[in-house]
Amino acid sequence: MKKRKVLLVATVVKIHVNVFHIPCLKMFQEQGWETWVCSRNDYDNPKECVIPYCDHYVDIPFERNPLKPGNVKAYKMLREIIEKEQFDLIYCHTPVGAMLARLAGISARKKGTKVIYMAHGFHFYNGAPLLNWMIYYPAEKFLSRFTDGLITINQEDYRRAQKFHAGKTILIPGVGIDLDKFQKKEPTRQEIRNKLGIPDGKIILMSVGELTKRKNHMVVIDALARLKEYDILYVICGDGPMKARLRAKAEELGVRDRVKLLGFRKDIAELHKAADIFVFPSLQEGLPVAVMEAMASGLPIVASKIRGNEDLISNNQGGYLVNPMDSEQVAKAIEKMIQNPKKREKMEKRNLEIIAKYGQETVLQKMDEFFDEIVGGVC
Repeated sequence: MKKRKVLLVATVVKIHVNVFHIPCLKMFQEQGWETWVCSRNDYDNPKECVIPYCDHYVDIPFERNPLKPGNVKAYKMLREIIEKEQFDLIYCHTPVGAMLARLAGISARKKGTKVIYMAHGFHFYNGAPLLNWMIYYPAEKFLSRFTDGLITINQEDYRRAQKFHAGKTILIPGVGIDLDKFQKKEPTRQEIRNKLGIPDGKIILMSVGELTKRKNHMVVIDALARLKEYDILYVICGDGPMKARLRAKAEELGVRDRVKLLGFRKDIAELHKAADIFVFPSLQEGLPVAVMEAMASGLPIVASKIRGNEDLISNNQGGYLVNPMDSEQVAKAIEKMIQNPKKREKMEKRNLEIIAKYGQETVLQKMDEFFDEIVGGVC
């Protein structure tokens, strides 16, 4: 019997495919599907680009900016692959990857190929710049005509997507979290702190995310300058173009020795054990994996009051939701947590209870059912 083929399309491998979609590729492969991935190799050392559970990988030079001319070449490559391989399912992600995949798959859909798009957070959202609405909203509404299944991951996007033209739209809570990974008892908090050279009495604030304007780590550094009476160390896991600016800002505010940039890390679950408070001041999210992972580790959270975060955190329960542009408000939320350990414990328990429904097994089961409904007998 001929294997059915699935093509997963996303703009980049390192910070998207290999972060979010390995469990899904594994699910397809275990069900006997031939798995393909088309995505740009964004590893500094291209030889490090290895995608588990992927039978065939094609490096497509996607540009993250949809208006860049390089995407014309990417579209042509993608269309050629789709027409040649005759996939049963195209499963696409990220604005540019999904845009080009759906356009390149128009002819294939007429021959029976199904197209499913997972929106990890529309670029048009409450409070988004007008330009985002002018470019991305009409584009997504138009492209939904070539979408058999649309997966949204937060309430705001789900409500908005009801006005689109996709064959079927569903709300699935993200890509799923490996709860066991974040709830292991070993190594201990003390062991991780010793490894990092951090005294046990120090209060550790932790953030995970690219060092970009969108992730907004700068506001936490501003807040640190307001919390000088507390013995705090702010640990940031991630890399990006804002690294030098973050260091300069910390130096300017006199908190350089209270900020530790750890770079891109693969041991986030262990690092969580060393932390006391997770801080996530992002300006834009879909349904942030970083917050879900922190919840799974039992951390109380100070997060921006935005789409996605509001789906996960109820203010004053699992944490505090704050204005991401107000460093004073961020500082006050952190201070309240520091001053009230019992409140933090309640928040930790609340987050562990809530995160159970975002577990990988639960989410993959929902995806399984949706794929089966759209394609028929996927898993």
